[in-house]
This record gives sequence, structure tokens and C-alpha cells, in this order.
Amino acid sequence: MRRLGTGDAIVIGLGSMIGAGIFASFAPAAAVAGSGLLAGLGIAAVVAYCNAMSSAWLAARYPSSGGTYVYGRERLGPFWGYLAGWAFVVGKTASCAAMALTVGSYVWPARAHVIAVVAVVVLTAVNYTGVQKAAWLTRVIVAVVLGVLAVVVTVCLTGGTSTPVPTVTPGFVGIVRAAALLFFAFAGYARIATLGEEVREPERTIPRAIPLALGITLVVYAAVAVAVLRTLGAGRLATSVAPLADAVRAAGLPGLAPLVTVGAAVAALGSLLALILGVSRTTLAMARDEHLPKALAAVHPRFEVPHRAEVAVGIVVAVAAAFADLRAVIGFSSFGVLVYYAIANASAWTLGRRVVPAVGLAGCVLLAALLPLSSVVSGAVVLAAGVILYLVRT
Repeated sequence: MRRLGTGDAIVIGLGSMIGAGIFASFAPAAAVAGSGLLAGLGIAAVVAYCNAMSSAWLAARYPSSGGTYVYGRERLGPFWGYLAGWAFVVGKTASCAAMALTVGSYVWPARAHVIAVVAVVVLTAVNYTGVQKAAWLTRVIVAVVLGVLAVVVTVCLTGGTSTPVPTVTPGFVGIVRAAALLFFAFAGYARIATLGEEVREPERTIPRAIPLALGITLVVYAAVAVAVLRTLGAGRLATSVAPLADAVRAAGLPGLAPLVTVGAAVAALGSLLALILGVSRTTLAMARDEHLPKALAAVHPRFEVPHRAEVAVGIVVAVAAAFADLRAVIGFSSFGVLVYYAIANASAWTLGRRVVPAVGLAGCVLLAALLPLSSVVSGAVVLAAGVILYLVRT
């Protein structure tokens, strides 16, 4: 049933993008780009915008659950649709685990894996009982996180600044590598496209909601980046474990650090909620086409959600969160997501639009190539495994 309006879709997109990434991605980006962090943010935003517009055009043409899995299948052929779906499911499953581990790291560092598993179980139950409840909870989480970020920006721009610390000299490779790291924080707008069967007037709602959600996110990220750089400087930011909390301390208000910690945990929960929602919908679409077990295509008669897909995704994420390393799953997730969007841009190219899909495709390939070698290798191996499974099945 189509229940979600434009506002609900925007909130779900914001809940996916304005999450744990903004609390954690600036430090590693500053480590590789130094004062070129803002340039890297700009590049990431351009690639994200191209991906968003390509996704919006495709979603208007194919308003059904599955996102680029459906677009690739319809525009490029069954194999490319499958590859996009496989990249999305495995990449975003890793991203779910990363968000859950972020919650655990902030709430109870000594028991981070236990807290992560609990978070997955609770939010899977929320999604299971209906998408309207998930949208309502996401709206609350987004409001809390935006409030915390507003406090951080205000304090940093009006408070004192720290002593400058020497930093790396930004180069082109460093800036693009920073963009690849920062892209992880943007990659949430696809959650809107995967809700094609649950939004009202999808041919109008989705193309409106995606760029609006991305634009709001970019403004928020740019404001936070400028504020934190002003307070900490690129050198100190690069070595910070909790940059936003360190920024409010450097600005002379250490009492606000616990508030920032709570905001980070809430942001990660918001991202995890929306991510589980999106992965389960793509799982539903792939199960309908028998690329995944057919049983996962069942829809609950009362809650009207793909309940078996929800539970299956929750179990896999919980296992990953119980044993995986946070940095490893972030790199792996980024590779999978960039492959997913590369196929989305290639699909949009076939609609007769040229410039935006071409820039998006080239950007995805470049950012994926400059991720850490371990992430590229592990991502390529898992994609190859998916290809082998497809060939065996067919």
C-alpha cells in the first residue's frame, strides 16, 4: 500500500545520510587531504548529485521496490540488474553492521559488539511492524541529530580556536581519496528509490524527494566541516577519534561533549533503521525474480511489509555486527555502493540523458579505484562470487 508522502520520503533519505558518517568520516578524510577536505566534500557531493538525479529519473520510470536492481534489469539486461542488486545487498549489509558498531562504540565501548547486536534486533522489529512506524521514528531521530549538529556549528563558529597543527599538503589524489571516504556519508538517497511501491505518486514524489534530501544534507555537512576545521584545524582533526566532541571541547564548552556523543549514537541508529529498510526491499525484489530464495518475497498480510526479508537481513547484519571490524566493513560497503551507483548511471544513460550519468559513472569508478587496496580486493572477490552464483543458477 502506498502510504508515504514526499515529506516522509525526504525524512527517510535524511535519516540514511545524516547519520554516523558525519561524526566519523571527517577525521580520515582530513588525514589524506589535509586542508583539501572541503574540496573533497565538494567532489563527493557532485558525484552524489549525479547519482541522485540518475536514480530519480529511473525511479520515476520504474516506481517499484528494488532500486537499481530493477533499473539495471530493465535498461541494461538481467545480468546487470542482478549485479547491482548483489552489490547493494552485500555492500549495504556491511554498512548496516558499521552503523550498529558505531552505536556500540559510543554507548558502551567495552561491549560494542553486544550493543550493536541489540540495536539490530530492536530496529528490525520496528521495521517488521510497518513502514509508517519506521518513518515516524526516523523523523524523530533526524530532528534530534540536526539539533545536536546545530549546537556544534554554533559553538564552534562563536567559540575559540585551537593552536594550528601541521597537516599534510593536499594533492589531487589525496583530495579524491577524501571524496571517496566522504561519499560513504552521502550514500543514503537510494533508500528513497527502493520504496517505490510504498510512496504516493512515485513518479512525482521520488524525483522531488531525492534532490531535496541530498541538498539539505550537503548544507548540513558543509556547515559542520567549516565549523570543525575552524576550531581544530586540519592537523588536529586528522588525528581525532571523536572530532565533533573534540571540537566543542576546543571551543571552550567541554560540558557539551556528552550531548555530541548521544547525538552520534542516535544518528547511527537513524542510519541503521533506514538501511535495514532499504536492503530488505531490494532483497524482496531479487527474491521475486528468484535470484534469492523465493520465500523472501512474502509480504505480511497485516503489516504489509516483506517480513521474511526483514528478518533475514536482520539476522545477517546481527552476525556481522557481532564479529566484524568497523573500519573493514566501512571500506567494503563503500566499494559495493559505488559499483551499485555506477550501474545506476549506466542505466540512466539509456534514457537519453548524457552529461549527468556520464559524470556520475566516471566519478563512481574513480572513487572506487582510490579506496584502500584491501577494500577494493575484498569487494571484487565478493562481486566475483556473486557473478559465479548467477552463472551457476542460469
